[in-house]
Amino acid sequence: MKTLYLFISLFLFSTCFANANDQKALAKSLQGNTPIIDDLQELTDTIGARMTGTEGNNLAVAWALNKFKEMGINTKLEAVEMPRGWQEREAKGYVTGDLTYELPIVSMPFTNSTIKQGLSGQLKYINNGSDKAFNQVKNLENTWLLVETDILDDEQGIHGLFKEYIDFAGIEQRAIQHSVAGIIYMSSRDKNLLYRHLPSKGAANNLPIIVAEREEGLKLKRLLNKGYSLHFAAKIETGDGQPYQVNNVIAEIKGKEKPDEIVLLGAHIDSFDLGTGALDNGSNVSLVLDIARQIKRLGITPKRTMRFALYNGEEQGLYGSWAYTKHHKMALNKHVMTATIDIGTGKINGFFTNGRVDFVPALESALNAVQENGPFSMINVPVVGTDNYDFMVNGVPNIVASQEDANYASNYHAESDTFDKVDTKQLKQNASTMGALMLGIANLNDITWQKHNMAQVEALIEAENVEASMKTFGLYQGWKNKTRPIR
Repeated sequence: MKTLYLFISLFLFSTCFANANDQKALAKSLQGNTPIIDDLQELTDTIGARMTGTEGNNLAVAWALNKFKEMGINTKLEAVEMPRGWQEREAKGYVTGDLTYELPIVSMPFTNSTIKQGLSGQLKYINNGSDKAFNQVKNLENTWLLVETDILDDEQGIHGLFKEYIDFAGIEQRAIQHSVAGIIYMSSRDKNLLYRHLPSKGAANNLPIIVAEREEGLKLKRLLNKGYSLHFAAKIETGDGQPYQVNNVIAEIKGKEKPDEIVLLGAHIDSFDLGTGALDNGSNVSLVLDIARQIKRLGITPKRTMRFALYNGEEQGLYGSWAYTKHHKMALNKHVMTATIDIGTGKINGFFTNGRVDFVPALESALNAVQENGPFSMINVPVVGTDNYDFMVNGVPNIVASQEDANYASNYHAESDTFDKVDTKQLKQNASTMGALMLGIANLNDITWQKHNMAQVEALIEAENVEASMKTFGLYQGWKNKTRPIR
């Protein structure tokens, strides 16, 4: 009997040792000479911007599909239904009145295409658009409101970015209540940099919203404060607004012992159209590809199935990951862990565990293989705004990589989000961290946690006031009417 116990102990030890060796081998390979940077440059410099519904997006999907197939990995496309097409074809702004000139602008997504013939109104400065500011300015109906934003730079970082989203949600709600003609946000970036991101109502938005160069916005503020009477007219031509279909790219390496249990790593392949989406999120598309490539190259076969998802439609409302949960509804209870990475090439310093602490010891254990890349902190805060959302509200164990701010915020959704902003050395280290972590989870002997039921999810949403964040990103209505999560 003692001999049997000794054999079992030695077997378990050797298995754990082999698993750790696989993690270390993968981590080392990912920091070596791999195609990750060439992939990223090809995706961003050659294909370019990947706005959902554009030819660039279609090319990127075909490119990623081919990359996985070249690795010899089973890959397929899965349909994503998009509720409303939107592409800006032309956006022009005109100041008239005591002065007349053209104002450089871009429109926010889903700005009503009916204003392509021109929508005009008196221009009023409304400071930062707070409740107090709205109450101080009279007769707002059918006026264009000039809103002064806080500067969003790398010092403000991710916290500043989320504050902007929260502020804009309140401003847009107040603007609708006052029946304004539209909103002009001063760009929160200086040096004539323009950007756009999703309005708080998402694809349901019908409020004309534009972004003007910060320097031009400050000029308008000075003129209005001097008593100039100014009007503003916008001419915006966009796509047709009809529903359409795009695709996620899904690849997997089958597990050898528990193939029906899934460890999922995902990043979104779409981008906005002003830059080339290098930080958001081309860098992490190339990271996902390279992890899959190196696992295959090293001949590693994990215990559980490792799945790799390149989601589409993230920027327009997280539609790709939502579609994934619908396609795989019956297998969600077999998803051991899903991970999302979506904050450029800042150093991974930990993980958001999104209301779950039950799997933290397993994360920490898996990260031992790359402790030199740390330290890593576990942050038990629910994240809303990236592709973990639908997994979280469906009770699936999920994490989001927490990353240092680096230069993500200042280039977010802007013309400046290009390949030259990427920290290539850090990207490779992030790949080694994510690869070792996901392989470590895939090779666990036992899983001590499980999918949460809806009562547990609802308790999390209430306890952490997640509904406020849902409203900011246009997700609350789906939660309220029980169409999202899937039931």
